[in-house]
Amino acid sequence: MAWNTDETKRRLKQAAVEEFSSFGLAGARVDRIAERAGINKERIYGYFGNKEQLFATVLRDELSQAAEAVPMAMKTSEDIAQIAGHAFDYHEAHLHFARLLHWEALAYGENPVPDEQGRGQYYQDKVSAFSAAQDRALIASTPDADQLVFMVLALAAWWFAVPQVARMLSGPITDPQAERARRRAAVVEAARRLADPAHETPAGLDRRVKRAPVGVRRDADAGEQVLA
Repeated sequence: MAWNTDETKRRLKQAAVEEFSSFGLAGARVDRIAERAGINKERIYGYFGNKEQLFATVLRDELSQAAEAVPMAMKTSEDIAQIAGHAFDYHEAHLHFARLLHWEALAYGENPVPDEQGRGQYYQDKVSAFSAAQDRALIASTPDADQLVFMVLALAAWWFAVPQVARMLSGPITDPQAERARRRAAVVEAARRLADPAHETPAGLDRRVKRAPVGVRRDADAGEQVLA
């Protein structure tokens, strides 16, 4: 029987997600990943190089899946509110995602992470989408697009990253479904308010004009970005 390379890689990466989200980069063991997958550990080295490269591959794949699941098409602050809600749903359904990011932060701190430039493009795509909406006055011009993206993601993810803090703030949960709905509604409303152009200040309007991207002009009629 021919060896199914794609299926082998899939099983190894799935086992790696479970191992890394439980133990982090430092605590994870290649032997355990191979055992979880039911595959010889030599396949890990053959396909992914080493444990650090496998960790980087897992994070890149997880980020790609998250980006695909939460699209960034925006027209109004309501769109950003819905993006926050979808991100909340995604994190709830993929509890390991926030854990992996936390483990990565602990492993690398302020130092560059593997494949930072490639993975960073997923985040830059979000920043570009938010910035374009700001330039067209569809959402508030402050905070800056990168800060707004970070805040929206944090609003959605932090409930699942530190559930113990949520419990200490809100008390024991007696009705999980009602509490889940309450939290999601709060995330959506907070994101809506952050992006609402009705909260724009004169200083913010000034900034919108001053920070127009270099090398890009706006077609006033079409409202599109055009390379200058």
